[in-house]
Amino acid sequence: MMTTNQTNKQIAIIGGGPGGLTLALILQKHGISATVYEREAQNINAQRGGSLDIHEDSGQMALKEAGLLEPFEAIARYEGEDFRLFDKTGNVYMDERAEDGEKGGRPEIDRGTLCDLLLNALQPGTIRYGYKLAEAIALEDGQHELHFDNGVKEMVDLVIGADGAFSKLRPLLTDAKAIYSGLSMVELHMDTKEHPDQAAFNARGKVFALDEHKGILAQLNGDGMIKVYLTFTAEQDWLDTCGITFDQPKEAKKQLLEYFGDWAAPLRNYILRSNDIVLPRRIYMLPVGLKWEHKPGITLIGDAAHLMSPFAGEGVNLAMRDAAELALAIARHDDLDQAIQAYEEKMYEYSSSSAKASDDNLKLMFSENAASNLKALFDELHAEYAQ
Repeated sequence: MMTTNQTNKQIAIIGGGPGGLTLALILQKHGISATVYEREAQNINAQRGGSLDIHEDSGQMALKEAGLLEPFEAIARYEGEDFRLFDKTGNVYMDERAEDGEKGGRPEIDRGTLCDLLLNALQPGTIRYGYKLAEAIALEDGQHELHFDNGVKEMVDLVIGADGAFSKLRPLLTDAKAIYSGLSMVELHMDTKEHPDQAAFNARGKVFALDEHKGILAQLNGDGMIKVYLTFTAEQDWLDTCGITFDQPKEAKKQLLEYFGDWAAPLRNYILRSNDIVLPRRIYMLPVGLKWEHKPGITLIGDAAHLMSPFAGEGVNLAMRDAAELALAIARHDDLDQAIQAYEEKMYEYSSSSAKASDDNLKLMFSENAASNLKALFDELHAEYAQ
């Protein structure tokens, strides 16, 4: 049971992404106030990612605890579960289509839309924009003094790092650092309204084309844009040394096409028909099964706690599950420190299995005969599900 003293605790959440917002909202549902400190000057969640598939046992569970499952279901795209798998020749290995009106377990929603849903349910003043954490200083009794770049200082009883891959709070708990996964990506955008034939090829969800230790991954978003991720196994400095002029999009796309010179035309068309947005990025991960020695007054959720590659589809789902598990632990325990320990022990268990699956999938998807290997994995999973 929650105590009156608990409701008076000063709780700070660093990071206003889906995890941080979910945490604040579930705490709010239990009468516990928290403040979310977001480094950006305004909500830019729509720019930080594309379409997300929200899983029943994690993301949807958290939305239920936040009182938003029904509003989510009303706007989620169940048809977004379409999935097509190819090799570079255009040979089809999988072509799964969601039936109209059928509700699967992993409906899609755009990141910006999801965050708007959460933001609209939060009490005014919960989130403070333009607060970039510069330093957190551990004090006695588990309190922390937070220093922000804008000159503001705050004293809090609990600080939660929901601040992503390069968390400012993680070094207070562990020496582990985000390491390069071996994959680099180049993100492109294509407007389906301008290219209806490519939209038809893509269907209503995702396309994976895998071969030669690289890939073309495409994902339809709710705004009619397809986000395309050209994926390369490469050294960490490859984006700097490959000679692609990323600041000159038209030329960059010509250069990128050379890397897929003998791939089937419908796959190359994702590059040819994209607009002039070319965004290079590296994929990072934390060691699988990372744990830290518990310290009072501080913990982590989401990528700050268990950064992994996107190839288990678990990133945002785990962040939201973390948020729910931590909020519920705080609400159920008289002692804040006991709540954090209970959350951390549970989080280590479920996140480590997801991190291992993500790492295994990364290796499989960029191996020899990747499309065939991924098809075999899906067949195995379907067989297990059917039992």
